[in-house]
Amino acid sequence: QVQLVESGGGLVQPGGSLRLSCVVSGFIFSDNHMGWYRQAPGNRRECIARIFRSNSTHYADSVKGRFTISRDNAKNSVYLQMNDLKPGDTARYYCSTYPNDFNWWGQGTQVTVSS
Repeated sequence: QVQLVESGGGLVQPGGSLRLSCVVSGFIFSDNHMGWYRQAPGNRRECIARIFRSNSTHYADSVKGRFTISRDNAKNSVYLQMNDLKPGDTARYYCSTYPNDFNWWGQGTQVTVSS
């Protein structure tokens, strides 16, 4: 049974930082590329950061230079360090495999950026 459990979201002021974590089980984590996705109300879910098995990374233009994705294969975990947060980053954040071939999703974690 595949499980993805995201945590670390919350309410933060513009310019602030958050670190999201995602622990996965039920599949071989180290064999998979992983991604962080987000979905704001009324918008489609989009992949904003991905990390490959090789640990190379790629970011959407909207978060490049502000967000950093990392992984720890020993802990079956993927992380997203988010700095200089903006109101436009407000969304529910999810981790999953990249690409999301199997439609595996957790409950997500809400990030709200507001003063």
